[in-house]
Amino acid sequence: MQLEQQLQYAKCTSPFNHLGPSYDSASSIFTITAWVPNALSISAFDLTTGQEIGKLTRMKKTSLFSGDFKLNKAPQAYSLRITNAETNYEIVDPYQFKEQAFHAVHFVDHAAQNVYRQLGAQLVSLDVGLKKSIDATRFAVFAPNASAVSLIGDFNLWDGSCLPMQKTDFGYWVLVVPGISVGAKYKYQIKDAAGNSLPHKADPVGFSAEQYPSHTSVVYDHNTYQWQDKSWLKQAQKDKYRNPMSIYEVHLGSWKRPERDSASTYLSYRELVEQLIPYVKDMGYTHIELMPISEFPFDGSWGYQPVGLFSPTSRFGSPDDFKYFVDQCHQNGIGVIIDWVPAHFPEDGHGLARFDGTHVYEYEDPRKGWHPDWNSCIYDFGKDTVRQFLVANALYWVDKFHIDGLRVDAVASMLYLDYSREDGDWIPNVDGGNHNYEAISLLQWMNREVYEKFPHAMTIAEESTSFPKVSRPLFDGGLGFGFKWNMGWMHDSLHYISKDPGYRRYHHNEITFSMVYAFDENFVLPISHDEVVHGKGSLLRKMPGDEWQQAANLRAYAGFMYGHPGKKLNFMGNEIAQASEWNHDSSVNWHLLEFDKHKGIQSLYRDLNGLYAKYPALYELDHDHQGFEWIDHGNAEQSILSFLRKSDGQKQKIYCITNFTPIPHDHFLIGVQDEGSYQLLLNTDDKKYWGSSYKVVKKMTAKANPWNNQPASISVNLPPLASLFIIYKG
Repeated sequence: MQLEQQLQYAKCTSPFNHLGPSYDSASSIFTITAWVPNALSISAFDLTTGQEIGKLTRMKKTSLFSGDFKLNKAPQAYSLRITNAETNYEIVDPYQFKEQAFHAVHFVDHAAQNVYRQLGAQLVSLDVGLKKSIDATRFAVFAPNASAVSLIGDFNLWDGSCLPMQKTDFGYWVLVVPGISVGAKYKYQIKDAAGNSLPHKADPVGFSAEQYPSHTSVVYDHNTYQWQDKSWLKQAQKDKYRNPMSIYEVHLGSWKRPERDSASTYLSYRELVEQLIPYVKDMGYTHIELMPISEFPFDGSWGYQPVGLFSPTSRFGSPDDFKYFVDQCHQNGIGVIIDWVPAHFPEDGHGLARFDGTHVYEYEDPRKGWHPDWNSCIYDFGKDTVRQFLVANALYWVDKFHIDGLRVDAVASMLYLDYSREDGDWIPNVDGGNHNYEAISLLQWMNREVYEKFPHAMTIAEESTSFPKVSRPLFDGGLGFGFKWNMGWMHDSLHYISKDPGYRRYHHNEITFSMVYAFDENFVLPISHDEVVHGKGSLLRKMPGDEWQQAANLRAYAGFMYGHPGKKLNFMGNEIAQASEWNHDSSVNWHLLEFDKHKGIQSLYRDLNGLYAKYPALYELDHDHQGFEWIDHGNAEQSILSFLRKSDGQKQKIYCITNFTPIPHDHFLIGVQDEGSYQLLLNTDDKKYWGSSYKVVKKMTAKANPWNNQPASISVNLPPLASLFIIYKG
């Protein structure tokens, strides 16, 4: 195929070999070859001096122009003044910047962070001589098996014949285009190995993106936002294991919706600053966890089918708006955790699936590359370019958006080759087993990179199996996560609390079993969005009994959770005892706060957060067996649990007692370690929490009356369906 046809049909693989300038020093001939669709005439001008170089000649009535000019030396840069049937305009020829274009891939393999520093749309400044420079955008995309790639956008009317990109030896396609600046919309037009056109692709490393129907990538400048959270980042380096962590999990699209007369479907990032942050601060949560922020096309996926991993979703505003949200969280003493989804991605045409006509990002064999649960593609965790892409993305959010934590979704599905697969539908590893060694090493690498490069950050695994050492360091053979969700505690405790109190005696081991393994990992106790959707019922509706008993069960359970070792996580709506399941298309039912029951339970969560943050005994040794001791875990008949939480060096001791039945108990003995005075810190049955206000003495004195294998004891009145926190005062 002749060059003119290659260019016309967007099938030119090496435009730098044909277009742009060349200079023959022997003959002093400077040659310019330009391809400008629909141009009628083109003249070249020295960009440094402004002087005309000469007029190019149109070749055979095509859009290909060329000119030979006798010059003592080649100009450092030139522009092209173009006339077509409609207008005159001037461009700086992108094909004269070959070296600058290739710079994008010189160092991309040297460090994971170079993926987002080099690829995608990078704003650059080009030296054109005499201390002059011009602004441009450098584009680089990985499509190793494509036969041609063109840059398309609003700057060339989405015409794939205008800006063919150059293929490099490493499979990247590059081009530097002067005049393209922040806000420009673009995609890649890709031809597969056979020359067939693929759906226009968004940039895999695009920093901003539009919503449906365009899903276009948008050029963005990461350097414009001025952060104001330096003091936060410094103090956030403190030991997270020995500090309180109470996480409020939020789906930004349904936490609260705008007023009905609003033109917007969602609150913006900046509106959430005004509404969500004060609420979280008032409620005493230490962190917000955001369900996936990476751009995703389908609202109903809640973000768990991401397409633009490097783009904060534009549903709620610009990347700068999201930075402002994080910045304001930090300035208000709130950490920000985001859900990160490296396990799978959807098949949307503009996304990563079969990106250049081949499986660039996903495993080729569907027994490894297709997820039967979510009908989505699985990343090829063994491919170097994919591994760099994913690790870079993890670092990107912490680096560019100052994120404090990555909660990694669906880790179990990454670890096991036979996850949700029948016999014969999966491929064993080299040892014949079901562990995905490639995914394991990827997660270890990601964790090492995050913790080494960003001391303020942490990683949290959602891992639903008993895979060993998920939150143990790499030198100990672990995966290297900082924390792990305690799915076993969540499942067992919710199953227990859903039973009628009369039957709980037969399930007593379910509420105590978590302490058998409580310190095997650094656990977070989650009551997440997954537990209040898809017919599972809201947290309130999981509770048995009449209206009062449901509320009392919830209060007792919340108290038990805050006393139990482990950091805490609650999904939005739990704290107001929302009766209905979570619906991503609506809002938390804030109107319920007009009623005393819901307002009271909200007050309880606020006070539990305050209690937890105030007393080191409840958090300092969350991950150390020295911080916990059973007082009585065997009272199945009465369904009463009691245990002791201790701070470092036993400087502080708090006794936690929960009565899981509606039967009150007067003068109930609790064994304690010390004689002296004791004080009630919190009673979930208190009237202000819509409790029964059963009479409980607030101050007690321990006598040398051995009980529960302890040398002393106190006598308390246990309210029905309630949790008590009692501190030893000395």
